[in-house]
Amino acid sequence: QVQLVESGGGLVQPGGSLRLSCTASGFSRDDYGIGWFRQAPGKEREAVSCISSPDGYTYYADSVKGRFTISRDNAKSTVYVQMNSLKPDDTAVYYCAAKFRGLSPHANEYNYWGQGTQVTVSS
Repeated sequence: QVQLVESGGGLVQPGGSLRLSCTASGFSRDDYGIGWFRQAPGKEREAVSCISSPDGYTYYADSVKGRFTISRDNAKSTVYVQMNSLKPDDTAVYYCAAKFRGLSPHANEYNYWGQGTQVTVSS
């Protein structure tokens, strides 16, 4: 049974940093891509960043380029997103999701989802 568990969310002041983690279990193969998505109240779910495996191709939304960095540690089955220079507009529930082969910014291409972790950027 595939499971994705996110951690690392919380409350941070504008300009601060957080690192989110997504740990996967139950996969019998490692050629799955992981995407981070977020959804703010009243808004559509949007892709933040994605990473493929084993080649490590990445995608970043324009709104987070230069501020967020995605990485993965396949030995730990964990994908991280380091979020720096956080802004109030980054406030949302952040979800990680998995799809087999490649990566995509489209949520409907992902097969498995975590439960989400809240990120709040506020002074």
